[in-house]
Amino acid sequence: MTENLVPSVGVITDIRIDTPDVKTFRVVGRDGKKCFSHMPGQCAMLSIPGIGEAMFSITSSPTNNDFMEFSIKKCGCLTDWLHSAEAGQEILIRGPYGNFFPVESELKNKDLLFIAGGIGLAPLRSVINYCRDKRSDYGKIDIVYGSRSKDDLVDYGEIINEWMADGGIDVYLTIDREQEGWNGHVGFVPNYVKELGFNTDKTVLLCGPPIMIKFSLQGLIDMGFDKTQVYTTMELRMKCGVGKCGRCNIGSKYVCKDGPVFRCDELEALPDEY
Repeated sequence: MTENLVPSVGVITDIRIDTPDVKTFRVVGRDGKKCFSHMPGQCAMLSIPGIGEAMFSITSSPTNNDFMEFSIKKCGCLTDWLHSAEAGQEILIRGPYGNFFPVESELKNKDLLFIAGGIGLAPLRSVINYCRDKRSDYGKIDIVYGSRSKDDLVDYGEIINEWMADGGIDVYLTIDREQEGWNGHVGFVPNYVKELGFNTDKTVLLCGPPIMIKFSLQGLIDMGFDKTQVYTTMELRMKCGVGKCGRCNIGSKYVCKDGPVFRCDELEALPDEY
C-alpha cells in the first residue's frame, strides 16, 4: 500500500482534444517509461503542487506498456489548469487505486455489452481496449455510447477507425437531439438500449451520468437482465484514495477501498444517495 502513496514525477507527452471540454493526456515517467502497472477500471491521483490534486480513471489499456492516458473533462481548478498545459509539462502521479473490472474472472469468455454516456466512456475505454487486445478471451462485444451531440462524443476517431473496424464488435452511437450533419441514431442512451433489444445472456458494463445509469439499469431489468450481470464504476466520488477523508463513504462502503467498480446488486444495500 505504501508504494502507491508516494508520488512520482510524470511528464505529459501528448495532448489530444476530444471534445470542446475533454482532453486526453498521455503520461510517462521522467525515464520515458510507464509510471506503474494497473488493471482496467483502476484510477490514479494526478496533482499539481499549489493547484490541487484529483483522482482520474486510467483510460488506456493495461496491455499498453509504453504510457498511460487520462481523458479529463474541464470542470474545476485542477482540470482548468491541466487543459491549459502543454506537452512537456511535469505533474505528480501516484497509483493505482481501487479495484478493477473482473476481466480475468467473471468477464472472461462472456459476451459483453458496454453502455456509456458522455465522459462515462473514459473508464470503459480501458476495458474495451483490454478485451480487444485479448480478443480470444471474450465473446461478442456490443458498445452503446451516447452524448449530447456529435461534438461531445469522446474518442470519436478511435471508435470510427478502430472499434468499428474490428470483427465481433458492434458499436451503436446516439446523440440526444437532432444535429445537422448527423445521420445516426437520435435519442437517449437508456431508450436506445431498450430499442436495440439485446439478449439477456450478456454481462453489462455501465458508466455515465447518475441519471443515465439509473434509467439504463432499470431498462436492463425490464428487459430481463439481473443486477448480478451489471457492473458500474463510481470513481467520481473518490478523493484521498485510501479511505481516510470520508468523502466517498456511502453507507458501509468506501468507494476508494471497496470500489470504484461495483456489481449492481452490491449497491442495493446502500443508501439512495449513490
